[in-house]
Amino acid sequence: MPHLTSTSAGATSTGLRTALGIPGYAHPLVAPAQWAELARSGTPLDWVVLNVAAGPGTRPDPHCLEAAGRLRGAGVRVLGHLDLTHGARAFADLLCDAHRHLDWYRVDGFLLDRCPTDRGALPEVRRAVTTLRAISDTAHIVLGHGTHPHPGYAENADQLVTFSGSWSDYRWSQVAEWTADYPPDRFCHFVHGVPRGHLDEALRLARWQGAATIYFTDRTDRGGRTDPWETMPGYWDDIVSRIGTGVSE
Repeated sequence: MPHLTSTSAGATSTGLRTALGIPGYAHPLVAPAQWAELARSGTPLDWVVLNVAAGPGTRPDPHCLEAAGRLRGAGVRVLGHLDLTHGARAFADLLCDAHRHLDWYRVDGFLLDRCPTDRGALPEVRRAVTTLRAISDTAHIVLGHGTHPHPGYAENADQLVTFSGSWSDYRWSQVAEWTADYPPDRFCHFVHGVPRGHLDEALRLARWQGAATIYFTDRTDRGGRTDPWETMPGYWDDIVSRIGTGVSE
C-alpha cells in the first residue's frame, strides 16, 4: 500500500501517512545543528514551527531568516508561532505578529498556540483564522489546543493539536468520538517523555487514534520546569527511519 513522505504543502494524504510536526526547536543560534538536520532531504516533515521570541520578535533575526530560508529551499513548510494565551491575547497584537512572520520570514502558515477549547471562544478564534487567511490565502492553520476541543473548531483550521503532554498520560488517553468524522491528516499529537522502547507503541497509538502528524520525544518537561520540545529526541534518526519507511501495525 502507498505511503507518502512528501514535504510539499499540497501533498495528498492517506489514512496511512504519518509525518512529523516540529513544535519549535530552540533558537537557531543555540541549536544550529538541529535546524540544519530538519532541512535534510527525505525527512518526513509535515511542518516546522518558527518561534523566534514567543512569536516573531521585534526585528528580523538573521539566524532565523537563514534557518527559515534553508527549510523553504528544502520544500519544508514553515509555520509562524502565534500565542493566543487561551483567548486572552488582543486581536490587534495577534495580527501584528502574523504580519511580522509573513513580512520577515515568509511563513507558510501559523500555529495558534494555547488555543481555547470551549464553544464560547469559537467565534473569536474563527475571526482570527478568517483574518489570517485574508492576509495569506494559502496559509496552513494549526490550532494548538493540546486537548480535544469543541468539535466546531475542526471546521475552522487545517489541523488541530488534540494531544500535547506526557507519555504517561498519552498511553492511557482516549480519542473523542467526533474525530472519527475527519481524516487523520486533520489531527496532531505531541508527546514528551516517550522511552525509546515504547516508540512503536506510541506510533501505533497515534494511528489507532487517527492522528497523522506527530512529534514524539524522550525529552521531559521536568515537572513543568523546561520545554521538552526545544531539543531533538535522542532517537531522532530512529523515528525518522520508522516514519519514512512507513511502520505497519
